[in-house]
Amino acid sequence: MNTLATAPLSPLLERLFTEADAATSPAVAEMSRDERQRLMQSKTEYLDFYERLKDLWLPVSRETGRLLYMLARAAKARSVVEFGTSFGISTLHLAAAVRDNGGGRVITTEFEPAKVARARQHLAEGGLSELVEVRAGDALQTLSSDLPDSIDLLLLDGAKSLYAEVLALVEPRLRPGALIVADNADNSPEYLAHVRAPASGYLSVPFADDVELSMRVG
Repeated sequence: MNTLATAPLSPLLERLFTEADAATSPAVAEMSRDERQRLMQSKTEYLDFYERLKDLWLPVSRETGRLLYMLARAAKARSVVEFGTSFGISTLHLAAAVRDNGGGRVITTEFEPAKVARARQHLAEGGLSELVEVRAGDALQTLSSDLPDSIDLLLLDGAKSLYAEVLALVEPRLRPGALIVADNADNSPEYLAHVRAPASGYLSVPFADDVELSMRVG
């Protein structure tokens, strides 16, 4: 069974990727590259920064979406946590894998209310709403409690400056062998230093152009 390749999800994803590719943001256009980089790595201004990006979809790439599905299927993941829903493209890939693994739950979080509403709409269109809990708010609060006892896969794709903090919240629940996928992790040097450290309890490698793939071994 491959929910990813069948209707209603396959045509929905194609439509959403096309819309994402066409999206623009005047707020981003007005920022210099140095200012964007500074704000992306700020631990105090991230809410304001991502609120200014509310018109951008900020999705995973098509290739990373398929990678998420494949990894979740291979890991037989039934319990998934995602940081950074945006418009729900990555969430749809993860939920499809969980369905094809026999069921389970994806917990995802997004602080921008308009994106929460759109993500929920897209999950409904894809027929995957019953597998996903969308938590609205700052992930440092929404992921600080009520997590599954055992988590099979974690996707980090929100504010890059918070990757290390979000991992710390989820880490006690990661089962041995759990996978962590960090998108655009080059923008989070603190996170990379942690998961790549020999004593961290992880094996970690850069994968493709924009992903850090880690496995919990401790």
